[in-house]
Amino acid sequence: MASKTLRTPLLPVTELEHSEFCRLDDDLAARPLAEEMAAHIRWQEIPPEYLHLDARQLDQRIGAARTALGNRLVVLGHHYQREEVIKYADLQGDSFKLAQHAASQEEAEYIIFCGVHFMAETADILSKPHQQVLLPNINAGCSMADMAPTDDALDCWDDLVNVLGEGAIVPITYMNSTAAIKALCGRSGGIVCTSSNAPELMAWGFEQAERVLFLPDEHLGRNTAVKLGIPLEKVVLWNPFKPMGGLTEEQILEAKVILWRGHCAVHTRFRTAQIDAARQRFPDVNVMVHPECTHEVVQAADLNGSTEQIIKAVTEAPSGSVWAIGTEINLVQRLALGNPGKTVFSLDSVVCPCSTMYRIHPAYLTWVMEELLKGNVVNRIEVDSETKADAKLALQRMLDATADRNTD
Repeated sequence: MASKTLRTPLLPVTELEHSEFCRLDDDLAARPLAEEMAAHIRWQEIPPEYLHLDARQLDQRIGAARTALGNRLVVLGHHYQREEVIKYADLQGDSFKLAQHAASQEEAEYIIFCGVHFMAETADILSKPHQQVLLPNINAGCSMADMAPTDDALDCWDDLVNVLGEGAIVPITYMNSTAAIKALCGRSGGIVCTSSNAPELMAWGFEQAERVLFLPDEHLGRNTAVKLGIPLEKVVLWNPFKPMGGLTEEQILEAKVILWRGHCAVHTRFRTAQIDAARQRFPDVNVMVHPECTHEVVQAADLNGSTEQIIKAVTEAPSGSVWAIGTEINLVQRLALGNPGKTVFSLDSVVCPCSTMYRIHPAYLTWVMEELLKGNVVNRIEVDSETKADAKLALQRMLDATADRNTD
């Protein structure tokens, strides 16, 4: 049966914009927003008074707003945020950890999520009815999440059920997906996973059905399948731009894991040649990469793990050890500064911060806070009640399936 809708193959705008902040030096210090707006990406327009404020002025105004708002506000900062933003966070962490923390702060009326859109959606799903979630820059999206448009994912699911029958496949979505994709998994008996618990939850998926549909990151899905001992010939790729994902019915029937075609623009920059270069430079180097990297890179590395696992490995490593890290540059630089007795560096010599995270400039944070003081809620992220209920089912299944361990 042919897919119901086929689109012209187009990369998400967030993917096309990824290289705009790349540079050869490692100076990522914030400049006035007016200067940063020279980058050719989609910036949200804000009042002109914020465009030329320097770091000292922004710091003073954010501090004053924080004091005035008190316990009514909680600020969350994802690990990939720039230093000039994350220093204002009440908690730093991965997206799910932050969303859980926000929901536990019952005094807070407002949650400012310094991250990207899907993270703010997750916070809204888990937040209390009296809480409102705000994203400082409404254009801070995620290219990976954007690679799984809702209609395409629904068509894929319908096609797979038509071929395989009800109950023959279970959907699993990575946390880095839209609320609508989480909701699809929730109402279809599926689950959400993190990069840390993906192996455990893919194994859970095989307890529910013979096959797994994994969205939206093909690399995390492939690396997880291999970790579970599934042969690569049993892992196929669904291309949403082709009828039936570009697969035959026989390929679908013989597959164990069907991967959605999607990836992270940050983690697919890493190459095995970079690992080879690191080993030539430091023969005793420990190479650790995120499982969103390609299969070849993960296989060539010494270790792979989630952001929290990378932090733990480097932090607990002995003094004098050398670490080449394959993940977002702001986190790598923070690890280097926090571990002065160790050598910590990025595998990629070209400094490319996550371009969607990076557009959370302190000026946007100032603007959103000062609008709250005026009684105006700007950039609120609100998931509709039906989507929220279905997505929460998938998230709750994750919590239930990993009740005896940390889900970060």
